Amino acid sequence: MLPLVRNSRRNQNATNWVPSFFEDVFNDDFWGASLSKQFATPAVNIKETDKDYNIQIAAPGMTKDDFKININEYNELAISLDKKNEKEDKSDKKNEAWLRREFSYTSYSQSFVIPEDVEMSKITAKIENGVLDIDLPKKEVTKETPVTRQIEIQ
Repeated sequence: MLPLVRNSRRNQNATNWVPSFFEDVFNDDFWGASLSKQFATPAVNIKETDKDYNIQIAAPGMTKDDFKININEYNELAISLDKKNEKEDKSDKKNEAWLRREFSYTSYSQSFVIPEDVEMSKITAKIENGVLDIDLPKKEVTKETPVTRQIEIQ
C-alpha cells in the first residue's frame, strides 16, 4: 500500500531559474525532508500482516471530528483533516481591547491506493492517544477443494 504523490513539476528553462532555485533549496535532497513535510505533514506508518493492512497517522491533539475518511471515485482511501483553533485571552471586564489573539488552522489530506485484496466494507478507523489507526482487513481466501464428478459418455 503506497501513498499517492501528486507533484507537478513544471518544465524548466533558462528564463525560469529563480523558481527552480527555490525548489532546489526547499526540496527533499537539500534538507533531507521537505520543509512543508517537516512542519505540516503528520508521520504515517503502514504495516501489513497476513490478516490486514494497518495505517497509523500521528495526530496529537486531534479528535475524530477533525478527520474525514472515505473511499473516493478512484477506489483510494482518502484521509483529510481540518482543524481550526482559536486561542484567546479571556477577560471578565467588558471594556478591554484585544492586545493579543492567536489563530491556528491545520489542514492535511492524503490518499492511499487500496490493494485489491482488501475487504472494502470492513475498513475501520479509531483515534486513540494521538494516533489515527485505520484497519483494512484482507478478504478471506478460501481454498477450493477440487470437485470430482463423473462425466457421462454419449
